[in-house]
Amino acid sequence: MVSPPAGDQGAPGQDGRAGRELLAAAGVLFPDEQGRVLVVRLPYDREHPVAVPGGGWEPQDLSPRRTAVREIEEELGFTPRLGPLACVDWTLDHFRPPIAAYLYWADPLTPAQLAAITPDPAEVGGWVWLTPEQAGHALPPRLSRRVTACLRAPRSAGPLELEDSLPAGHTLDHLTVEPPPEYTRLAGLPLTGAAALAAVRPAAEPVPPLDRDTYIATRPRIRAKARTVFTDRSGRVLLVRLRPWPGTGGEVPYWVLPGGGIEADRELPRAAARREVREELGWDREPGRLLAVDWLPGHAAAPASGRDTAVLVYLFDGGTVAEDRLASIALAEDELAEWRLCAPAEARALLSDSSWARTEAALAARARTGGPAELVRGRPAD
Repeated sequence: MVSPPAGDQGAPGQDGRAGRELLAAAGVLFPDEQGRVLVVRLPYDREHPVAVPGGGWEPQDLSPRRTAVREIEEELGFTPRLGPLACVDWTLDHFRPPIAAYLYWADPLTPAQLAAITPDPAEVGGWVWLTPEQAGHALPPRLSRRVTACLRAPRSAGPLELEDSLPAGHTLDHLTVEPPPEYTRLAGLPLTGAAALAAVRPAAEPVPPLDRDTYIATRPRIRAKARTVFTDRSGRVLLVRLRPWPGTGGEVPYWVLPGGGIEADRELPRAAARREVREELGWDREPGRLLAVDWLPGHAAAPASGRDTAVLVYLFDGGTVAEDRLASIALAEDELAEWRLCAPAEARALLSDSSWARTEAALAARARTGGPAELVRGRPAD
């Protein structure tokens, strides 16, 4: 259900940490003029040795964009120029926590950048340009689906919405659900840069400093929320007011869009949005388009935020709601005190600054085609 925090940051004892935490990562797609994409070999991973450049989010990263840039700087030794967000994906797995993954397009590498690549030999054991078909075979199945979806879909469709690396929402208008190709890793594909790395690479393949379970246990977590934007025929936005909660500021009226925390270990964002609307309003409605994804940094990146960790907010389109549907609202009385339809000026006055900014961005996204707006604290990420 909903949480009371200003700007969706979460309040002690209210946000139910167990089951809601997930990992976050960001990768980069470097295309070339022949339509190929750059992949790297991971010298420490024998089971899944091929990946696109990128890596895990760290608490000091202000956004997934910063994660992507930092990872390229650390792994390949240069600063990339990122383009638009290619996709946002959420994957569930019985053997590890769920992962929210961002994948970005980058500008093609110049000859000077290619010549200047200085990889960290502990992280990168070589690289190669692959066609979309080759990448589909070389990458692990989920990453293969994620990357090939970005390569197959028109750029105008982006960012793509994926769940478990499969098309969801508007992405289904551009791609069909297909099984991944046979997983062959890098069989038969030579690695560029492997010879140059031989002088600095240890004689034996690097061994990860931590076993897999310990590594995963030490990785930082984020939390996520799913909210839905409903409007009436006049364009007024549906807001709900939370009941007071224990703690500082709990007696202050607090208004939000319908929605709340995603049970990250057991549901995907669309399922969470549907559950929250059913629980809070008594409606059983399938979420519409994903309008925006908003990244709220935690205290390590933004000390004034008041959040103990980063929060990722999904905003779905609930569409235009008729009067008879509004009359059927059955509030979750243990959590919500009232609901109200608000014109933009009133909504802006009631919502926190970041909540209003993301709501405004979501309403603007309704008027255009393509994927969700990428936001950081409600503002465009770039």
